[in-house]
Amino acid sequence: MYYGFGAYAVAMCQKYFGMTDIFLRFFIAVAAAGLLGFALGFILRRYREIFFAMLSLAFSMVLYGLLAKAEFLGSTDGMSISPSTILGYELGRFGLLYFICFFVICAIVFAQAYLRSSLGHLTTAISDNEIRVEYLGYSVEKAIHIKYVISACLAGGAGGLMAASLGQVDPDSMVLWSVSGELVFVTIMSGLGNILAPFMGAVLFEFIRTYAFELAPQAWQMIIGGTLLAIIFFSPGGLWSFFQKLNFLRKKNND
Repeated sequence: MYYGFGAYAVAMCQKYFGMTDIFLRFFIAVAAAGLLGFALGFILRRYREIFFAMLSLAFSMVLYGLLAKAEFLGSTDGMSISPSTILGYELGRFGLLYFICFFVICAIVFAQAYLRSSLGHLTTAISDNEIRVEYLGYSVEKAIHIKYVISACLAGGAGGLMAASLGQVDPDSMVLWSVSGELVFVTIMSGLGNILAPFMGAVLFEFIRTYAFELAPQAWQMIIGGTLLAIIFFSPGGLWSFFQKLNFLRKKNND
C-alpha cells in the first residue's frame, strides 16, 4: 500500500505541479507514505499477528479499488512519469541508478542507527513479551506506531524511486496484493538478524523469478512457491541463518 502510495504521490505531483527533480520526488513519496502511515497507525497499532496482516491487506485493497476506479488517476491504465531531473538537468539511466544507490545507502545507515537506538532495541523486547515492556514504563502501542511510520516512509520512498525508474505507475504493479506477497516472500527468504539480509533476499528472489520464467514460463509461479516452502521447512530462519550458523561454527572451532 505505501509502496504504491509513494509512487502515485510522485505521479500526482508531476501531473499537477510539474515536479521532476529526483530529490523532490523522493521526499514527496516519503512524506506522503509517512502521513498515511501515521493516520492508519492509530488503528493498526492495536492489532497483532494475523489480524494486523489482514487489516493491512484490507486497507491496501481499498486503495487498489480507489486507484483502479479513479479516472483522473488513470484508472487501471495508470499514469506515465517523465524522466527525473536534478538542478534542471535530465538524469540518464546511469545517473538515476547512482542516485537510487545513494538513497539506498542513506536508508541502510538510517535503519542501522535506528536499530541500535533504545527504541530500536525495544523491537526484540516487544516481540518476546509486551506486558513486561509495559511494566518497564514503555508504551508498546506508541513504539509500534513509530516503527510503523518508519516502515511506511521507507516503503513509500522505494515506491517513488521505482516510479521514477520505470516511468509508469498503475494499480496492478504498485498496489495489488501480489506486490505485498513478493515483499513478504523476500522477507521470509532473507530472515532476520542483519540489515543486509533483505538485499540478499531481493537479489535471490529476482534471480529465481527471472530464470524460472525463462525456463518454465507456464510453471514459474509453482517454482517460486516451491522455493518458499523449502525455505520454510528446511531453513525457517531464512538465508541469514546460514551465515549465523557458519559464524557460530567458526567461533566454536576457534575456541
